[in-house]
Amino acid sequence: MTIKRAQFAVSSPSWRKCPDDGRPEYAFIGRSNVGKSSLINMLTGVKGLAKTSGRPGKTQLINHFLIASEMERANHREMNEWYLVDLPGYGYARTSKSTRAGFSQLIREYFLHREALANTYVLIDSRIPPQRIDLEFINFLGQNGVPLTIVFTKTDKEKQREVMGNVKLMKEELGKLWEELPPMLLTSSLTGYGRDALLDQIDQINEELKIKN
Repeated sequence: MTIKRAQFAVSSPSWRKCPDDGRPEYAFIGRSNVGKSSLINMLTGVKGLAKTSGRPGKTQLINHFLIASEMERANHREMNEWYLVDLPGYGYARTSKSTRAGFSQLIREYFLHREALANTYVLIDSRIPPQRIDLEFINFLGQNGVPLTIVFTKTDKEKQREVMGNVKLMKEELGKLWEELPPMLLTSSLTGYGRDALLDQIDQINEELKIKN
């Protein structure tokens, strides 16, 4: 997949205010400071598209970016338009309790009611063992039938032995409740590692949605 255009579309305070034009959307979410903005910028190839910040918890709205992508198929090129959705991070302790509660409700309602959602990318910091809040959120999605892919970030920041050790721990923890584990991808915003695999997955889902419709 080649990204031909990526631009900010709209920020929404609730799922009801999100775009309603039939385009599929792919949500990106994770603990604050997991590297979400950097990953989005790397995927789209647009520096600064998603605002990075040294202050965790900055994203407080549902941010939609309109993406136009191109894929070559059997002697022709095919264009797709879809939304990349940047969601508020979860689990940042320094945010006030009332604000954290609001984020929680915003996030829960988005995933429980958003019909346009095609897949969710849950970002996990590959440098550290599985965190309880990540496991709880992944299980919440699974229990509610929300499709998801686990994306390990910052794989260039640690030795591969440690990275793969943390991936193994994640599989073991999820295996206690999941009969079939969700897909998992490894990425690095610095090197671009994992970009093609993630975009190809989105392209595949887009094609499956076309067949269904």
